[in-house]
Amino acid sequence: MNPALNTPAEALIGREPPAEFGRGGGEPYDLALRAGGGVLTVVAGDDGGGAGVSLDVSGYLAAATEAERGVLALTTGPVLDIGCGPARMVRAAIEAGRLALGIDVSPAAVALARSLGLPVLHRSVFDPLPAEGTWGTVALFDGNVGIGGDPDLLLARCAELLRPGGRMIVEANTDPVRDARFAAQLVHPAGARSAWFPWAEVGERATTRIARDLGMTASTVRTGGRTFVLATR
Repeated sequence: MNPALNTPAEALIGREPPAEFGRGGGEPYDLALRAGGGVLTVVAGDDGGGAGVSLDVSGYLAAATEAERGVLALTTGPVLDIGCGPARMVRAAIEAGRLALGIDVSPAAVALARSLGLPVLHRSVFDPLPAEGTWGTVALFDGNVGIGGDPDLLLARCAELLRPGGRMIVEANTDPVRDARFAAQLVHPAGARSAWFPWAEVGERATTRIARDLGMTASTVRTGGRTFVLATR
């Protein structure tokens, strides 16, 4: 996602209980998933009135792309997909003959994935998780490096989940120097708005810096118009 404004999250989130992207049955994200897709608007700012950008939920419901499968093939071992949504990457990993598990805070996403027979837990990355420290691959697709609004904390947590030699897939912002942390809001075409939630966007430079600060090696793959940083523990 790429909200136009960069209002610090602290300026907004303290006014009401913090939310997470996709949490709650009335959230625009859940509504779009239940409707089989749709385009949401992502805004940022204390009144949500800034220029927004589009988020096409339909892509989350589609099969993994050739580019996504190619990036996944650069990793090995069991796959943990963070913020998996309807779990297209979990399905892609299983189809490639790998063990895989998805986690997501959206009840609608989890219910949809489970209805398709895919292994998904309704859980946050910061909750206790199965097999911590033994995953071969931890994946953050679709800008999920923004989860929680603190990429340093998130990637440190993901590193804990990996086994030695394991690898993170981190989809970075296409702007290589992007490094923004802010409060964001999702807006449904029917007018429903989510609570403010903390989010972040980081490009290749900041993502690589964080990985190296964690003692990981990092390389960049550009494919399908997207940027992925691969960080190895």
